[in-house]
Amino acid sequence: MQIRITKIHFLIVVGIGLYLSGCSAPDLYNGVYAEREAIKKYLKDEGDYYNAESPQMKELRKQNQSYCIDLASKPKNRIKMRGYDKPVFNEPMFVLCMKKRGTPTYATYSAMQQEKLGSEFKTKGKKLIM
Repeated sequence: MQIRITKIHFLIVVGIGLYLSGCSAPDLYNGVYAEREAIKKYLKDEGDYYNAESPQMKELRKQNQSYCIDLASKPKNRIKMRGYDKPVFNEPMFVLCMKKRGTPTYATYSAMQQEKLGSEFKTKGKKLIM
């Protein structure tokens, strides 16, 4: 009788162990959960930014994007990066082109907002911690 109770307790403990190893409890301690949530928030904000544009702005973005992609991917504009044998797409040129043509990417827009927020804090004499 005692062996049967021990087997049941053993199975319960093993079941709980398997359940806990499958859940995200360890993720809370090593930062994976926080990183995953930050990525989700960024993607949601990015989607909101692009979805809030007017139809004319979306059309202008499509035109600018095709122009800037062509410009940044030309062989003479490609850049050499460590770890790659061939020159790669010139991302900084693409971002700058989109910004100059009036349709900044979400990353550029959020950087401009952080910059603006930082300058507001500087004028008020407060420190901005990022």
